[in-house]
Amino acid sequence: MRRLTPDPTEDVDLRAAYAVPEGRHVRANFVASLDGASTVDGKSAPLSNDADRALFQLLRTLADAVLVGAGTARAENYGGARQVDGHAPVIAVVSRSLDFDPSSRLFGDTTRPPVIVTCAASPEQPRAQLSDIADLVVAGEEQVDLALALDALAERGLRRVLCEGGPHLLGSLASAGLLDELCLTLAPVIAGGNAGRIVAGYLPTVVEPMRLQHVLEDDDHLFLRLSTAKD
Repeated sequence: MRRLTPDPTEDVDLRAAYAVPEGRHVRANFVASLDGASTVDGKSAPLSNDADRALFQLLRTLADAVLVGAGTARAENYGGARQVDGHAPVIAVVSRSLDFDPSSRLFGDTTRPPVIVTCAASPEQPRAQLSDIADLVVAGEEQVDLALALDALAERGLRRVLCEGGPHLLGSLASAGLLDELCLTLAPVIAGGNAGRIVAGYLPTVVEPMRLQHVLEDDDHLFLRLSTAKD
């Protein structure tokens, strides 16, 4: 992988290039086509390449927790926390409905129980069942309050949070002013179809601008790291 900007070079230390600042930090990692599609046939994998998959794993080694929406966890068949280079980030899944299969990989294929983030209005029976196989966090009343959820993760020592989707979760983080950084892979394809963008949901008309930190390239894929203007 080579860096196009700043300071062009053919030899990039990826761990240094994606180092996480001290303190609490929320980073999102997404891939999109040139025309803005976040998936092809409902999956992000067709937009990826070997470098993107390697970066996906690297970003996990730099995170304490991977935050993901329940729909994405189901669609991508998420497993639980697994060792990557000696580090296993906790998988934290956001869900109001608590519509989970307790026998799924999320709860069985793991070295540490997942964190399930829900709200007080979630159904009581699934909440009771999940409390035996997961670390249950109740954040908010009628809807999940992501600020409270991040506070709860930080109280557990999970301060470096990596959001992997989906678009509604990213939209909620951005609209609440909770996103510090976006890592975006641009795939060199036009996807067409009716796929959504990387952000969905109710966002304000004007969103804070982001600052470009670097652009890397591999096999015509571009890897952008951007920080929010508040940084």
